[in-house]
Amino acid sequence: MSTRYTFISAVHLILINKNKVLLLRRLNTGYEDGNYSLPAGHIDQAETATQAVIREAQEEMGVIVSKNELALVHVMHRNGDDHERIDFFFRAKSCQGEPVIGEPGKCDQLKWCIETELPKNLVDYIRFVLIRIRKGEIYSEFGWE
Repeated sequence: MSTRYTFISAVHLILINKNKVLLLRRLNTGYEDGNYSLPAGHIDQAETATQAVIREAQEEMGVIVSKNELALVHVMHRNGDDHERIDFFFRAKSCQGEPVIGEPGKCDQLKWCIETELPKNLVDYIRFVLIRIRKGEIYSEFGWE
């Protein structure tokens, strides 16, 4: 009997304030270090996607996001170097607290960026998905070319 294939699943949080999106610069993670990304993390076993994004918001930025303030805005099926992923992108209508660097060993800067003027050193699939979200697309595939 063959085993069923399983995906790595992750969540990403989009915080918008006056047409600016909050990005963090990765540090010492071994993946895309020095580049900007969204606050994100893996979904743990026995954890829902919304529970994961709420946990990651608090761990990475010290903010409280309630389930009622979250909206799923995009799902991406992504192909990486040695794995496939399903990524869930949530937008928070609001949060409690001011974002701060919650994991200084993994992030060295938070930056509010105008949605149409994203930094050059933004992780490729994050740039791709933010453009799709602005267009109102709810699903995309990345890395299959």
